[in-house]
Amino acid sequence: MNICGIEIKGSEAIIAVAALDGSTFSHVPLATKKIALDDDDEAANVRRFAAQVASFVRENSVDRIAIKKRSKKGEFAGGPTTFKIEGVFQLLDGCEVTLLSPQTINAQAKKHNFELPGTLNKYQHEAYKAACSALVKK
Repeated sequence: MNICGIEIKGSEAIIAVAALDGSTFSHVPLATKKIALDDDDEAANVRRFAAQVASFVRENSVDRIAIKKRSKKGEFAGGPTTFKIEGVFQLLDGCEVTLLSPQTINAQAKKHNFELPGTLNKYQHEAYKAACSALVKK
């Protein structure tokens, strides 16, 4: 089973797809590593972003997405753009979207010792850990 992990930073959705084969996690390398939302004040840009996301999900046969949750308040609160991006993913048809807290992801990573493969870029590590956490949680 493949699952797409997403970490939202600023105006970008950072993507990493993980697969579980028995008890072994593996990274599924894809050409798309992030999708950016330009100037979220313009409705046309948000629609374009939504179309890119839908196209990515369709082309890569993604049926489950795990998003690393951002705080709604406090020092590390996510900005308004990040919540727009999250909403676009949650509105996808035919795709189950799960929000995972950073604490859950870290606990699962510690418990199952997720190896970070060399095929990942450093900025994809959190998205990959989110995907692996969702794989063991289901």
